[in-house]
Amino acid sequence: MRVGLRLLELARERRARAIFVVGTGKNVGKTTALLAIYEAACRSGLRVGLASIGPKPRLRLHPNTVFITARPLLPPSPAVEILNISQLESSSGSLLYARTAHGGLYDLAGPSSASGLRAAVEEIAARSDVVLIDGAIDRISTLASSNGAIVVSCGAAAAKTESEAVCDVATLTARLRVPAFDPHAGILELEGALTATMAAGFIAAREDRQIVVGDSTQIVMNGRSLAEALARLRIRCRRAFEVIATTVCAVAPERSFDPAAFLGAVADATKLPSFDVFAGKEVA
Repeated sequence: MRVGLRLLELARERRARAIFVVGTGKNVGKTTALLAIYEAACRSGLRVGLASIGPKPRLRLHPNTVFITARPLLPPSPAVEILNISQLESSSGSLLYARTAHGGLYDLAGPSSASGLRAAVEEIAARSDVVLIDGAIDRISTLASSNGAIVVSCGAAAAKTESEAVCDVATLTARLRVPAFDPHAGILELEGALTATMAAGFIAAREDRQIVVGDSTQIVMNGRSLAEALARLRIRCRRAFEVIATTVCAVAPERSFDPAAFLGAVADATKLPSFDVFAGKEVA
């Protein structure tokens, strides 16, 4: 099964022009999922752009790929076409936009702030059919003003047990999928973040209005407190996100899970199409 193509199809069914891949932790297969979508998009004849929140070393890119990187990371060979010099900075140096003239290995780098990443995505989107972003949870607000989709990766590297890994991805996807508010119903609008302490106060006060935050990155809680808040309060967002799928990586140096059981458990807990990129499996 061509997992990358299925993930690309799910995004394009929702008319998404940006696909943001995030993880529950490090080494959970996020880059593998991103590259699977990238390969599928290139095979489909799409003009593809790539962005990353930080240094992303040595990705093998096809010709005609638009990407952002730091000037010091540009390789002497193969050649690239410089498209624009950015005013943005990264930990690796000043940033620029380039297009690959030939296939080869390239380093990516990107801005560390959400506003910088938003500007980078907009620049790349103007030159591409689809933009793929290797991101972090606190940068997802980049997609709030764009037509984007989110893929969440989870794996054995980020949790001590399978049940913990499943709980982590279920909690994260539930937070990211908080729906948009209803303008015709009662609203309690928050200017900043919704914390666990605030949520406990609203629960104690039996608050039944919609509690509205800017987007789900401003829901600052997890685990049991988040689950209780989502169950007992009408938490809503001004800008909702579109989570389309999860991917799993059942193997890590420290431990491994049964791949089929883990994939099935993640699909059941998140109620999303779930994929094992390595095994080429899907559970809907």
